Amino acid sequence: MSIADILLLFAAGFLSGTVNAIAGGGTFLTFGAMTVTGLPPIVANATSSITQFPGYVTSALAYSREIRADWREALLLGGLSLVGGLAGALILLSLSNPSFRAMVPWLLLAATAIFAAGPLLRPRATFIDKPVGLFGLVGQFATSIYGGFFGAGMGIMMLAVLGLSKGGDYHRLNALKNFLAMVIAAVAIVVFASGNVVGWPQAAVMIPGGALGGYSGVWAARRVPQPVIRALVVMVGLALTVYYFVTG
Repeated sequence: MSIADILLLFAAGFLSGTVNAIAGGGTFLTFGAMTVTGLPPIVANATSSITQFPGYVTSALAYSREIRADWREALLLGGLSLVGGLAGALILLSLSNPSFRAMVPWLLLAATAIFAAGPLLRPRATFIDKPVGLFGLVGQFATSIYGGFFGAGMGIMMLAVLGLSKGGDYHRLNALKNFLAMVIAAVAIVVFASGNVVGWPQAAVMIPGGALGGYSGVWAARRVPQPVIRALVVMVGLALTVYYFVTG
């Protein structure tokens, strides 16, 4: 890696941590930066899972009380997420870089659309709190396959599924989402590491940046309107989508 690559990756990690703390969407930045520095798409995607994982862990720890309150559903959905995340990661490894490269612009377009629609998909506050049911189980399993395969927009998809199938307090749903995202990322990391498709030097540069960005995101969240951050992330997602369509 050149000095310019290191600076770009660190900055992308920092900004990813910041926007994840405010509105989500950090995967667009980490994936984009790694492909710009020359990593193959599959390696960039796998490494992005590594860089996002610490944030999922700390978020789950911060929500430990809410997760314990729903521990039965957390275990059930966590088991489904483990299997689905494993399936998605194995599907990714079964593809060649050219095959995955052809899918990337469509995946980015779909993920950008999901992220842009995030405020509409966010669960509304309600006193209804029910078991997730068959729809929730199937929806979470499908989302976890997508998360193990690509990941961008996964959190918004999970919140939508949980909101529609379970309802209840938003923070309890967000706690479940963070726990399930941690499970999906963890199993994907094991698969990607065993498949030797992780750019460890790039991850080593981006993880400290992401940690600092996550801490700074709390400060930024108090001062920068969330719609502004969301608009910037959507612009990045659209720019990456156009780039991959044009260069494909």
